[in-house]
Amino acid sequence: MTTDTGEPSLTIDELAARAGITVRTVRFYGTKGLIPPPVIGARRVGHYGQRHLARLALIEELQHQGMTLAAIERYMEQLPADLSDHDLAIHRAVVASWAPDTVETVTADELRRRAGRAIGGDDVERLAAMGVVRPDGDVYRIDAGLLRLAVQLLDVPLSQDSILAARKVLVAHSRAAAHELSQLLRGEVAERAEEDVKSLSAHMEPLVLQALLTTFQRSLKEEVRKWLSGGSEEGRSA
Repeated sequence: MTTDTGEPSLTIDELAARAGITVRTVRFYGTKGLIPPPVIGARRVGHYGQRHLARLALIEELQHQGMTLAAIERYMEQLPADLSDHDLAIHRAVVASWAPDTVETVTADELRRRAGRAIGGDDVERLAAMGVVRPDGDVYRIDAGLLRLAVQLLDVPLSQDSILAARKVLVAHSRAAAHELSQLLRGEVAERAEEDVKSLSAHMEPLVLQALLTTFQRSLKEEVRKWLSGGSEEGRSA
């Protein structure tokens, strides 16, 4: 079902299934104010959308980081109430970036639960091509930190080759930026003790991450603006 704006509209059962949690948990989060109330439609049925899914994904990521329910409530209270699902996804990406590299072995049922959706053979092949899932007999080896992101990419209207090429570009430029920044840091702290270097790195990492994220967002928006502007101008001149 979709709303008049075209946004998917989910019942509480559908929302719980997509998020990989129980209906009882969804209701519990609602009573805690962690997710906004549903839109009440015909027959007094509540409907949920992408913002609810994005909030549930963020809550799950915070739990993976070891945050207590009280800490999660405080974190969510600080977020503006009108954040879009896109903004919430960015918050989740920042939180997920602190997760250690973890490879886990899961069953097919657990993979489906973690993904929040049914995973077919073609999906597994695409996830394997992204380096996120590796079938191993009757179980799967998964990159827990990247699984949700990779599952979302399954629905992006891009070819597998384009997604892999984009991943290659991002990895290459991220490594180059990390190398150059580490060189700058190394030159700044060359004479310091090892503990001082670790302390400085720990303080710098969140600042550098936020700077990179903000810079990339603005650069990407500018590129899209130029692209669309150029397309409009070409259309007018034609």
